[in-house]
Amino acid sequence: MSTKKIALPSLLAVVFSLFLVFGLPMLASAQSTGPYLGLEYGKATGLGSEDVRFTVAQIIIVALGLLGTICTVIILYAGFRWMTSAGNEDAIGSAKKTLIAAVIGLLIIFAAYAITRFVMTQLYKATVGDEYYNFDNF
Repeated sequence: MSTKKIALPSLLAVVFSLFLVFGLPMLASAQSTGPYLGLEYGKATGLGSEDVRFTVAQIIIVALGLLGTICTVIILYAGFRWMTSAGNEDAIGSAKKTLIAAVIGLLIIFAAYAITRFVMTQLYKATVGDEYYNFDNF
């Protein structure tokens, strides 16, 4: 028996097996209806009903808020060091460097927040649509 006669049925069997393993679950998940992409299954199992995108956005907002608080404390610390330097130029220079670094960090955090908000808003609008857009609590 030639290898061509064996190769074609073997190839078809492999393709069919891959379809069973990967294709059918994807087809089954595509049957989900509604704009929230499978949240009804989470409700049915007793899991949370919040959209994953909102949860990720809230985690990022909390993390950026914590970093902003840390930067504010560093700015206050640098100001305290500057005020208590008693005219020592080395201490003033060190306090200025700390203050500049903290302000740059705060600007980076604000930029990260703006970028995150823009990306999450556009992602939500692209996946759900404008008619379901409600980011008032975001």
